[in-house]
Amino acid sequence: MNRKPALGQVSDFDIRLLRLFRAVAECGGFSAAEGVLGISRSAISLQMGDLEKRLGIRLCQRGRAGFALTDEGREVLRASQTLLAALEDFRSEVNLLHRQLRGELKIGIINNLVTLPKMRITQALRALAKQGPDVRINIGMMTPNDIETGLMDGQLHAGVVPLIQPLSGLDYLPLYDERSQLYCSREHPLFSRPNDDLAEALLPAVPRGRLQLHRPPAA
Repeated sequence: MNRKPALGQVSDFDIRLLRLFRAVAECGGFSAAEGVLGISRSAISLQMGDLEKRLGIRLCQRGRAGFALTDEGREVLRASQTLLAALEDFRSEVNLLHRQLRGELKIGIINNLVTLPKMRITQALRALAKQGPDVRINIGMMTPNDIETGLMDGQLHAGVVPLIQPLSGLDYLPLYDERSQLYCSREHPLFSRPNDDLAEALLPAVPRGRLQLHRPPAA
């Protein structure tokens, strides 16, 4: 008894032939599979012959007696259904990876900005949790310099810093405006200086439109 050659690597062509074989078996014959496969009976017969040669197995009986799978054909059908189902599961899982957010998100912020209502970080993290429940969020309190350094060397994914001197290589997006005020007592030498004098002489680095000086009402 001659031993049949072992099947080598399964190629894309083999998978296409197995799909055709599955359709023929499910339809119960070549003629019934024509409409499903969109090819002629002769083309189906030719490709079935290619598959049988590739496998070294007689998969089905066809002729006047009708279509019927051989014992080996039924085993190949079962194995091909398992293979094709596994391929479909693989495709679905890979596509799911492109649609789901996962991994760790590292954020650096200064002081207690996470508690400020205008930061809206709580709402943003809540929305992120809905879109990517598998995302692990890691928030660290750091100095502005450490945050920008962490972003530059890839240790952080995002950070919140005051916009003082933007660094090249980083993208900055405005989150909110913050008002800073200068206070001094009545006894302080600056108290009697005109506002314009203070803005122009003492605080040259502050943009004029963003500086507001307030004096307490006279007692």
